[in-house]
Amino acid sequence: MSRRFRSILLAAALVAVAAVPAFTAARPALSAAAPVRIMPLGDSITAGPGCWRAVLWQRLQTSGQTGVDFVGGVSDGGGCNPGYTYDTDHEGHGGYSATGIAANDQLPPWLAAARPDVVMMHLGTNDMWGGYLPLADKLAAFTKLVGQMRANNPDMKIIVAQIIPMSAAACATCPADVVALNNAIPGWAAGLTTARSSITVADLWTGYDAVADNTDGVHPNNAGFQKMADRWYPALTKVLAGTGPTTPPTTPPTTPPTTPAGGCGAAYRVVSEWTGGFQGEVTVRNGATGPSSGWSAAFSFADGQRISQAWNATVVQSGAAVSARDAGWNGALAVGATATFGFVASSNGTNARPAVTCALT
Repeated sequence: MSRRFRSILLAAALVAVAAVPAFTAARPALSAAAPVRIMPLGDSITAGPGCWRAVLWQRLQTSGQTGVDFVGGVSDGGGCNPGYTYDTDHEGHGGYSATGIAANDQLPPWLAAARPDVVMMHLGTNDMWGGYLPLADKLAAFTKLVGQMRANNPDMKIIVAQIIPMSAAACATCPADVVALNNAIPGWAAGLTTARSSITVADLWTGYDAVADNTDGVHPNNAGFQKMADRWYPALTKVLAGTGPTTPPTTPPTTPPTTPAGGCGAAYRVVSEWTGGFQGEVTVRNGATGPSSGWSAAFSFADGQRISQAWNATVVQSGAAVSARDAGWNGALAVGATATFGFVASSNGTNARPAVTCALT
């Protein structure tokens, strides 16, 4: 082989090798991003038929939120028959309560099987029957469930519903107990949310009629399913967009907070009032120069008011004197941070607002 011919072959080989990177770089990606796995968690309102899931799925698809996958160990088999296909998977269990699921550790195996990125939780309805379960027990169950979600996935995004109302005809004590739970949820969620694992509150209660939107005072009809989907949608899409937790806005206190010695400030307000009763709220603020590990508050009623129910604090009334201490999970306050507890009380027509004192520990 002549030297000139060998030079020609070598040059051709170099051209071929040089062309390979250009071909490789032009190849398309081999896989797309995995869909976000969303677990609808609840009782029969989620399970049977739970058609708010179908309505929500359809809205996600038509609004371009197609990279989602509803997951769970249960399927409704398409029984909603909405006229379009939808993802039928969920983790709704008829008759189950939040306290029961937590006490029996039923959630961890469900999470292990479904591997969700997001949990949408509508629980608490079955904890209302009979009015015998304290609010603190329901919130403690919620807290345990959140811990189990984070043990499964430290980056779990959690959406907790302020649950739909129940009618007095279905359960005489339930409407007030639902209100108490729903009022407690935003403060509870704010105390547990983290930058890594946010807890978003979805208000499914406001604008929902316990009679007109339910079939039996408890379970939704088609109008109720539509309202539920409409309320889930903005909370879920904000989580999918990575905007972090959202909670319903709070109204500023109607009286300016006092700041006694020790750097603790407290404000009292009446949230709503009706004949023979009212809902009150106290906000405690850490105005000290360092964080607190706990707090307490005290005030005295002047007009014979009597507290019948409280949330987000341990509240004791003796005569006119009322004392409260943090619920544990909301005791630690950073400098400038606040904690709020609420209550329902009776009144006799006159309802003077008391001054509140508080202390940090």
